[in-house]
Amino acid sequence: MSARSERAEEAMTADGRRQRSDASRRKIALAMLDLLREGEADPSADLVAERAGVGRRTVFRLFSDMDGVFREMHAIMASRLTPEFARSFVANTWRERLDELVERRAKAFEQMLPIKTAADARRYTSNFLRTEHKKITRLQREALIAVLPANLAKGDMLEALDLAMSFETWRRLRYEQELSIKQAQAVLRRILGALVD
Repeated sequence: MSARSERAEEAMTADGRRQRSDASRRKIALAMLDLLREGEADPSADLVAERAGVGRRTVFRLFSDMDGVFREMHAIMASRLTPEFARSFVANTWRERLDELVERRAKAFEQMLPIKTAADARRYTSNFLRTEHKKITRLQREALIAVLPANLAKGDMLEALDLAMSFETWRRLRYEQELSIKQAQAVLRRILGALVD
């Protein structure tokens, strides 16, 4: 076998290993997402490995820390949620678009609830999670500003609307106040209506 053939074979082997590692990383992140959705606030490596169908050593080999797992979960969630937020508004008036934004956020926040809650518990010890939290908060604010007329997109009014439309408000309505999705949306619409009318 020529040196060129050997290099090509080595490259194919390395590529196959990388693909298997990527597939295992994704399986582990999906297992973690599932466990968080099921109410496991802090799943053990053994539980994640079992759910993912990989060995415990594989979890530690592929992820040196929890930030790595959260990075992978974040990538999966971003790929699921970005199309919803990137889509154009159907509504014509800013009030209708604001209502549409409530609907979109409700869907996204519901998917994010267990994951973001677990991430927030670790945020203060993780640069990655702190950075992502700031980025998500900024993007949500920018999306709100884009919907509002100029006179509402500034000062105290913007701050009040931004708070009302935040993930933290949604989490309180759903977890602490134990409202259904429909009830939580109704409360948000009432708050927004009271603010802008």
